[in-house]
Amino acid sequence: MTGPVLCAVDVSNPHQDEEVLRRAARLAELDGAQLDVITVVPDYGMSVVGSYFGRGHHEKLEAEARRLLNELVGEVLGAERNRKVRHIVTTGNAYDEILRVARADGASLIVIGAHKPDFSDYLLGPNAARVVRHATCSVMVVR
Repeated sequence: MTGPVLCAVDVSNPHQDEEVLRRAARLAELDGAQLDVITVVPDYGMSVVGSYFGRGHHEKLEAEARRLLNELVGEVLGAERNRKVRHIVTTGNAYDEILRVARADGASLIVIGAHKPDFSDYLLGPNAARVVRHATCSVMVVR
């Protein structure tokens, strides 16, 4: 690999992505690649919903997501490895942000979890499926 391994996790349900993170770390280590771990915070600020939140809410949400991401990576990979990981917190639609960051950073591989689909996934398509369809690099989906 020439670029980093980008691992997408959901910090709102961290235990479901522990194996995703372990796999991504192993793949990055095998090739001596940088491991980047991304989580995406929903964007409520542009919608009517955003008007119900107080000023500074989004900054607090991002800070909490960054704390949870750091905690998850530290628990799963250990403190030493956590210091070498690049933690990325972005705002927006999960699959759009994962694809944007992967392109911008020249990622060689995206590692993402496939979670139990519900009915809406069959109509809209889950994040993993959209990432697989639109990525310009390889994608590993962990079940």
